[in-house]
Order: sequence, then structure tokens, then C-alpha cells
Amino acid sequence: MEIQQTTLRILLFPWLAHSHIFPFLELAKKLSQKNFNIYFCSTATNLSSISKSIEKNFCDLSIQLVELHLPLWPELPPHYHTTKNVPPDLMPKLHQAFQLSSSSFAEITKTIKPDLLIYDFFQPWAATLASSLGIPAVFFSTSGAAAYSFYHHKFTYGNAIFPHKAIYLLDCERMNLEALLKSKDAGDDFAFGNFKRSCEVVLMKSCWGIEGKYLDLLSVLCQKKMVPVGPLVAQNDSEEDYSEIMQWLSKKNQFSTVFISFGSENYLSKMQIEEMAQGLELCDVNFIWVVRFPVGAAIGIKEALPEGFLERVKDRGMIVQGWAPQATILAHPSTGGFLSHCGWSSILESIYYGVPVISMPLKYDQPINARLVVEAGVGVEVPKDENGQFKKEDVAKAINNVVVEKKTGEGMRLKAKELSNKMKDEEELAINETSEQLFQLCVKYKQKQ
Repeated sequence: MEIQQTTLRILLFPWLAHSHIFPFLELAKKLSQKNFNIYFCSTATNLSSISKSIEKNFCDLSIQLVELHLPLWPELPPHYHTTKNVPPDLMPKLHQAFQLSSSSFAEITKTIKPDLLIYDFFQPWAATLASSLGIPAVFFSTSGAAAYSFYHHKFTYGNAIFPHKAIYLLDCERMNLEALLKSKDAGDDFAFGNFKRSCEVVLMKSCWGIEGKYLDLLSVLCQKKMVPVGPLVAQNDSEEDYSEIMQWLSKKNQFSTVFISFGSENYLSKMQIEEMAQGLELCDVNFIWVVRFPVGAAIGIKEALPEGFLERVKDRGMIVQGWAPQATILAHPSTGGFLSHCGWSSILESIYYGVPVISMPLKYDQPINARLVVEAGVGVEVPKDENGQFKKEDVAKAINNVVVEKKTGEGMRLKAKELSNKMKDEEELAINETSEQLFQLCVKYKQKQ
């Protein structure tokens, strides 16, 4: 049966973080081109951040935005209904409010009557609700298969050796993981219940060319078919003015500049910022460094950086506070490396544009992503001490290894370009396979009714 024979309604329901919102949005765009009517559900503040992009660039696509209502608490006003803006001390409150939004989501589901729900990690109750209404629910993972297969293997087999030796955790990372799980009073159901609830298939933001063996392993562990949807790299940056950044970058030599960013919701301590700055002074490369501070932080750039740093690096360095056009910078020929926290979207974006990664993982799936980059031959990792801290000398050495040293740098760029080509070759095939799988699932459930 061809997908084009009928139009089906799909409700997409991501978690409130931009690192989840935007992969879901890219998936929505692609599915809307496959004759699905898409309903995209989130809070008003998140919807406002994506509505202009949809109206300006994708007015011909069938995507309707649906507002999710969180409880109205004085300490959590509507502009805090997103992880991008909420102060760190209010994050648990945001999680709590999100869980209490199930009644709002139930009304949305009953009104739209979707043929399929695509849900995220933090709301397994959405899948349960859909199932009670006879609606198939499919889990969409915005994290990669390597991380999920590693953690699933650990939960299933304890201390048994993971089949792929390149993937591992340091002692300090293992302790952080255990502390996180204890703090959430979480176990196997928290970590992998979404795979169990997902109907027949699981969608993964991934590609066979990068994670083939990990997708296969995860499928065996979860007893579900893994369907990679591709990298979902956005082709349009924010409308914010970034001409000054790009003009500066365009004056630099090819591959001479390292881009440094730790994502929109990760923050370095003052000590880490100082160590990074001193590491940059030890290596003779150009750099664009995006520095962010939590909402309400009392410290600013001048207070956080070593005294005189900005003056000493003014000719070869640019400090950007808050936001920078990551995709546009990575696609620029002057960019020779990406020093990253190894969030999954950042990793895929860097490989997509053929840029080697200098890995500096902080938490969650990031350490596994960092080891995957090294295994794939497209980057190096900055070593950490037993407390999980990095040193300036190691920062400088890793940057030089990728950007300055010709033999190693060129080798990694060639490998990154090779993987980039594989990724791009897979894109259309991946979304076609995804569309077909979802269509067949909808038809199957319709026939039961």
C-alpha cells in the first residue's frame, strides 16, 4: 500500500528542551512532506520560538502547533515552561509541572484523534494514554544508539563486558551515572521502559553508516526494530544577526579555526572557563568560543575569564555570549575543528559538515558519544583526571592535534568527509523507510478498530 493513498494524522510530543524540540521539529517537517498531517505539541514559549521558522520557510507544509498547558504556579510562570530559560534551581519544578500536564495532553489527544503518537523520553504516560485510546505510540529517541545500547547492556547484564571495547565509562563518569539514577529513584523502567511501550518500532535520530552495529545490538537488547530517521540537521539558522561572526570567520585561513560550544543548556564552572582560556593561549589557533551562563548568574564574561585574556587573544579569538549560528559556522571552510560537549545533535551536525570533533563530554550520553567519535576516527578526546576535570595542557594538545598537525588533522577531516557523504546518502532513504513503517503501523491499528 502506498503512503500517498491516504492522509494520516500524527501527533508529535517532545520534551521541553530545545535539544529535543528541534529534532522533533525536523522530523515533523520531513514527515509532513510524506502526506502526513502533523500536530506538534509543546508549551507556548517553545511554540513561539519555532512558529516563525515554520511560517517563513515551510508555509506549504502541513504542521499545526498545539499548545500544552502546564499548571500555573507563581514560581514557574509561562516563560519558564522551557529548559532554555528556566533557572537551574527550578528545573525539578519544571519536570514536576510537565508530568502534571497529562490531563491537558489527554484533552488534546481526544480532540485531535491522531492516527499515531510519537513521544519522547520523559513522558511514558503519553504512550500509556494513547494505548488506552487505541492509538499506536512510537518512541523517538533524540539520543544515539551507541549510548542506549551501552546503558541497556549495563542494566541487563551488570558488569559484563560490553561487546564493543571502544565504548566505556571512566570511573568518575560511572559514579555520576549511579548518583543520577539514585537521585531519580530510577531503574530499568525509567531508562528503557519507553522502548517496551513503543509499538513494534523505535525511531532513532541516527544513521546506519555511523551507528550500524549499535543499532543492531540495541534491536536485539530491546526486541524492537530500530528505524534510523537520519541526522535531522536543520538547514536554516535563527534569524538573529550573526553577520559580524561570519565576516570575522571569513578572514581566516581554511581549517584554521576551532569552534567551541557546549550546547544551549550546559555551563562550565569558573575554574573550567579559566582552564579552557589558558589552554587556548597555549595553542596558536583561531577560535570562536560560545560562553554561556545560567539564567540569573551573577558572573559575566570579564569576571570569568583570566585577567587580560581578551586583549591577548583579540586578533585570533572571538568570544560570543549566549548564541552563535552553529550550523553555519561548522559549514564554513575556515572551520577546522569543533570542541564540543558531545551532545548527540552537535556530534551529528559536526560530522554532517565534515568537521572533526575535539570531545569534552560533561554528562548523560555525552561520554559515550565522545568515545564513538574517537572510534570512528573523526576526533580526539580531551583527557580528564580522576575528578572529571580537564587541564589546560590537554586542551591545547587536543586542539593542536586536530587543527594544527597536518597528518592527524587531515586524516580526521578525510574520515569525517567520508562519514558525511554516507550520512547524506542515507537521508532520503531513511525518511522514506520511516514514513513507510509509520504508515503500515497506522493501517494495522485502523484495521483493528
